[in-house]
Amino acid sequence: MDSKTELSGKTVLLMAIATGIIVANLNYIQPIEGLIAASFHVSKASVGVVAMLTQLGYAFGLLLIVPLGDIFNRYHLIQAMLGFSIIALFLAFWAPSITIFGMASLLVGITSVAPQIIIPYAAYLAPSLHQGKVLGNVLSGLLTGILLSRSVSGLLGSVLSWQYVYLVAAVICGILLLILHRFLPRDPRGHQSMNYRKVLASLPKLLAQEKHLQGSAINGFCLFGVSNVLWSTLAFYLAHQYHYGSGVAGLLGLLGITGVLFASIIGRMVDVYSPRMTIGLGILFSTIAFVVFAFLGHVFVGLIIGIILLDLGTQFGQVSNQAIVQSLSLEASSRNNSIFMFSYFLGGALGTFFATFAWSHFGWVGVCSVAAIFLVLALGGHLLLREPQKLQRDMQ
Repeated sequence: MDSKTELSGKTVLLMAIATGIIVANLNYIQPIEGLIAASFHVSKASVGVVAMLTQLGYAFGLLLIVPLGDIFNRYHLIQAMLGFSIIALFLAFWAPSITIFGMASLLVGITSVAPQIIIPYAAYLAPSLHQGKVLGNVLSGLLTGILLSRSVSGLLGSVLSWQYVYLVAAVICGILLLILHRFLPRDPRGHQSMNYRKVLASLPKLLAQEKHLQGSAINGFCLFGVSNVLWSTLAFYLAHQYHYGSGVAGLLGLLGITGVLFASIIGRMVDVYSPRMTIGLGILFSTIAFVVFAFLGHVFVGLIIGIILLDLGTQFGQVSNQAIVQSLSLEASSRNNSIFMFSYFLGGALGTFFATFAWSHFGWVGVCSVAAIFLVLALGGHLLLREPQKLQRDMQ
């Protein structure tokens, strides 16, 4: 069977929708952190730690589970992980204490890794010359899920008990599981004769061998860290500065539609021009965003402009880095993606942790200072490791 014939436009759309629905699980907590703190009678910093656990769980799920995509049939693996994610969401809905909710959040993070199995699967099925475009379309779904999750969570939290956010998510994921079982393409590779321990042991070697994987890992760490610096503290800042609730925090998430609309265009720019250029643009947009936050964040229009620029910068980095990583090797595509996304969400977890700590002790100035550190690291990696000017597609 020719694997390339599997990837129709409808299949790409299904993969994009699936990545968006599943990755949304990681971000529901952000606009409702204040509601959770009030519900469990704990500090906002404590809820910030729980939000970090979700990102950290996802990072370790990426490191330990996503490499299985190079061993097992991805059609079955994607569905199995989605099933476990549904169980974790029900646990978060039921959680009677902050401790159990923290455990549930960690499990939500660990089990919601199916998007990072879908992405290399899409790259594997796509014709080589159109991988950037396909990845851009699939990653549009990913970003849509992120921004809509914030909006849905914030709005639901403003009219219902925040726990129902996780119940609704579990039901939606259950419907998605049935659809994927029916329409997701079967994996033409079948089962691979590879040892799991050897696969994990190969991760440091792959990182050491691939300079461009190192560059993408550092860049992803920094740019997603910067993104989470904002989104983990925005609800607190809106309440403090403007006296707005979770509903407004959720609605501001819709501003990320700019990044969604540009994802496919960014993918084509990577194919036609240079991933080095597009990653540079990602750093530039993210930097301008926090300059705006620092000096104009007290003006609501300034906050809106900064969010648009930040989401655009995040998307430039995400699409460009994914295209670089998926161009390295078809045989090791899941492992390369695992390394990159582990670093990506480790940066997100640390961005969440340090930003909520900085907010508690230094306010908005501290939050912007944390972002500045991440951006300096991103620029250093960009200048030292130098992304490729053109992608060399692995034609295996």
